Amino acid sequence: MFGNNTFFDKLKSICEAYAAYPLANHSTFKIGGKAEFAAFPKTADELCRILSFASSCDVRVRVFGNASNVLFSSDGVSGLVIFTGQIKELSAEGEYIRASCGVKLSSLCNFALKNELSGAEFAFGIPGTVGGAVYMNAGAHGGEISHILVESTCLNMCTGEILTLSASEHEFGYRKSIFENGELLVLSSLFALKRGSAEEIEAKMKEYTEKRKASQPLSMPSAGSVFKRPAVGFSGKYIEDAGLKGFKIGGAQVSEKHAGFIVNAGGATSGDVLALIEKVKKVVSEKFGVMLETEIIYVE
Repeated sequence: MFGNNTFFDKLKSICEAYAAYPLANHSTFKIGGKAEFAAFPKTADELCRILSFASSCDVRVRVFGNASNVLFSSDGVSGLVIFTGQIKELSAEGEYIRASCGVKLSSLCNFALKNELSGAEFAFGIPGTVGGAVYMNAGAHGGEISHILVESTCLNMCTGEILTLSASEHEFGYRKSIFENGELLVLSSLFALKRGSAEEIEAKMKEYTEKRKASQPLSMPSAGSVFKRPAVGFSGKYIEDAGLKGFKIGGAQVSEKHAGFIVNAGGATSGDVLALIEKVKKVVSEKFGVMLETEIIYVE
């Protein structure tokens, strides 16, 4: 790792880029070793150029927004890690909003509020970006991205083709979409909202914020809910009933506020988190016969 100077020199001519970039600096978990290379494109065109160049050099690429649902390996990540957070164009036309992949969901919601458009309030407080939210069909408070999405402009990373997918072509499911196959990458998405009262929209956003503050460990580094909702019941309830609330391995801890979260209680490594995840899965399976499925993505 960290030896491909020719690749890095060319990469820096395309966009803001770094070698041996500390991933813990760009992770809501505050965990991660160094990325061999990291890039921060400012436009969709830059992103496409980076991907084309990396492909021509046979360099492995991983693309993230806010890395809010990600656990980076403490041993580092080889190849190129791209963060899209600077690609943040927003526009409104009538009851539609188009948002680039790097737009934070909080920014999307505030933009909708400014334009008196209702329907995106459920996403306020989800700490991800539009690209990540579409990738995993993010949701909260009974709403999901699939409920408001009309279409996405995407890059086929195998062919370099730019194409538009309709909502049905996203193959949305619970916390999943067609983008999980790794072939397509969201560049921007179009959302359909409805005219609403700014006061009512803002009140709903504040209500959801207060609910999050009351129930989630927002003051501690985490990657959000660790496990997907099981077919019956709730992962956090199973974990709490298993007596694991507050249980620690190294610096990783099952949150004392919400057992569905694992937090970095100080100095946690990716190994601590992975070991704790396996412990939780094992105990819940033994006690309740429920196999929990991990929602966060491990990157090594």
